[in-house]
Amino acid sequence: MNKHAFRGLYIIGAVSLVLPFFLPNSFYVDLAIRMAINAVIVLGLNLLIGFAGQISLGHAGFLGIGAYASAALPTHFGWHPLLALAAGAVAAGALAAVLARPIFRLKGHYLAMATLGLGIIINIVVRNEAAWTGGPDGMAVPPMTFGSFEVSGDKPWYWIVAFLLCFSVWASINLIDSPFGRALRALHGSEVASKVVGVNVVRYKVTVFVMSATFASIMGSITALYVGFVTPNLADFFHSIELVTMVVIGGMGSVYGSVLGAVLLTALPQALATFEGWETVAFGTILMLCMIFMPKGLAPTLAARFGKGD
Repeated sequence: MNKHAFRGLYIIGAVSLVLPFFLPNSFYVDLAIRMAINAVIVLGLNLLIGFAGQISLGHAGFLGIGAYASAALPTHFGWHPLLALAAGAVAAGALAAVLARPIFRLKGHYLAMATLGLGIIINIVVRNEAAWTGGPDGMAVPPMTFGSFEVSGDKPWYWIVAFLLCFSVWASINLIDSPFGRALRALHGSEVASKVVGVNVVRYKVTVFVMSATFASIMGSITALYVGFVTPNLADFFHSIELVTMVVIGGMGSVYGSVLGAVLLTALPQALATFEGWETVAFGTILMLCMIFMPKGLAPTLAARFGKGD
């Protein structure tokens, strides 16, 4: 196991512990929570895109499944939020397992369009089934409770998502260093060569897609429970593209690149808000410059520059 890979985890853990004591107000706590949520989602997505080499342009659809499970099941059927979260994760994983085999028979832009179509279908369903999802206006999400205790406020949710982030980074590092992770990297390099050395290509593609979808669904539920409201925008195409951009900018095939990309692209729109109407242009310009001068992503480029890897 690469001991150096865990140094970044120790840094993330230390920063997570002290950060809330230095944040001046609830706005920055909220921003930190959203950074951590996006980082966990992108870690799962990077397993699929960066390590296995399979594209997904509809990944926000799985977030929508988790979010609406946490909203609809407690509201309409009285389920406990934790049970609803688990049901959403199972539903997203099952859907991914059923669709993975036909989808991953496709290659290149055909694969991209198939995953895009999946995300669009999920988004259309949550917009049109107004009786269950509230339609385009969205719906309120019942709070997370444990007996008489209700999880509410920024600080409790900060500690929950900080733990989930640290655990996800730890799990990702161990997964990538395992035989499963080596098989994913071989699959990314060459499917033909992987088959020759005995890698079950179809099984690994399906497994990593299910894992990535389950990651997304769980964090979709966490997002809905934290915000207390969910709308179809969480599952739309633009959110999927934003997540893929975080993977690419941070660095495909880089665990810490996932975290870095999520943190920067979550904070950047807030930092550019002072441009008053030009923030989208500034955002696009920054992304374009990153891709021109750092095509491998921020983390791999910085690692190469300073002679270290993740």
